[in-house]
Amino acid sequence: MEHLPVMYAEALQQLAIKKDGIYLDCTFGRGGHSQGILNLLGPTGQLLAFDRDSDAINSDYAQAMLADDRFKLKHSCFSQLENIVESAGLAGKIDGILLDLGVSSPQLDNPERGFSFLRDGPLDMRMDGSTGVSAEQWLSSVDEKDLVKVLFEYGEEKFARRIARAIVEQRVQAPITTTRQLALLIEDAVSVREKHKHPATRTFQAIRIEINGELDELKVVLEQSARVLMPEGRLVVISFHSLEDRIVKRFIRNESGAKYNPGKLPIKEVDIAKGILKKVSKALKADAQEVRQNPRARSAVMRVAERV
Repeated sequence: MEHLPVMYAEALQQLAIKKDGIYLDCTFGRGGHSQGILNLLGPTGQLLAFDRDSDAINSDYAQAMLADDRFKLKHSCFSQLENIVESAGLAGKIDGILLDLGVSSPQLDNPERGFSFLRDGPLDMRMDGSTGVSAEQWLSSVDEKDLVKVLFEYGEEKFARRIARAIVEQRVQAPITTTRQLALLIEDAVSVREKHKHPATRTFQAIRIEINGELDELKVVLEQSARVLMPEGRLVVISFHSLEDRIVKRFIRNESGAKYNPGKLPIKEVDIAKGILKKVSKALKADAQEVRQNPRARSAVMRVAERV
C-alpha cells in the first residue's frame, strides 16, 4: 500500500494480532492500519473500523476493502465505540483497539476542509462536515474571554490574548471566512517566531480541538475501550501533541494498579478497587528513519496498555 500511517509497524506489533482475533481501528483514515491488520488476520478474524469523517467512509479505498467479509466500517465518532461494539455482540470479546489521533493526511491535504493554514480554503475544520459548527461560525460569535481560554488551554498559545483581540477586532470589520485570512491575521498579531513552527500552528490546533470536542471524545473512548476489551486485549494509542498524550498517560496510570477513595478511612483491602489495565511498555516514538521520511512522525507518541 502506498500510504503507511505513522508508526505503522510498531502499531501492528504492539496489537499482538491473533489470527482469529477481533480488532477495532477507531480512526480508519486512509485505511493503512486497517489493511495491515487484515493482512495479519486469518479467515476467521474480524476487523471493525470506524471514522467520523464521511470522506474516509465513502473513499474508493474504503469501498474496495469492504469486499473483504472480515471487515466492517462504520461512520461514527469515538464516543459511540461501546454502542457499536455492543450492537455487534462483541462486548468483552475485543482483542485489540487502535486509536491514531489527530488530523489525517487527506484532511490536511484537502484545502476545502480548512484544516491547514498552508492551503487557502474555507474556514471549516470539522471532522464530520455533515454536523456541528464550522470554525468560521464559531469564530464569528465566540466571546473573547472564551477564545483566549481555548487558545491558551488547547493550543498552549502564550500570545492567546493578543490573537483573540485581533480576531475580535477583525470580525467587527468583516467576517473571517478563509484559512489564509486567519493565518495572516495571526502572523500580524504575533511578533515572536518559533523556530520551524508557523505562528498559526497553535491557534489552528486549538480551534480544531474545540469545535470537534476532540479531548472530550478521547476521554470517553479510553474509558469505553477498557470496558470492551477481553482479558489480555491490547489498547494502542498514537497521539501527536502533549494534550492528547497527557490524557492517555494519565488514563493508563489511573487504570493500572490499585485505586481507592481516600474519604473512606481506614482503608480495608475489600474497599480497594483494582485497576483493569496494565502498562505494557514505556512511551514509544518513531525511529530516526521514519522521521526523516515523514516529518509528521516527529511528534508521535505511542502508549500501550493491556486488559488484566
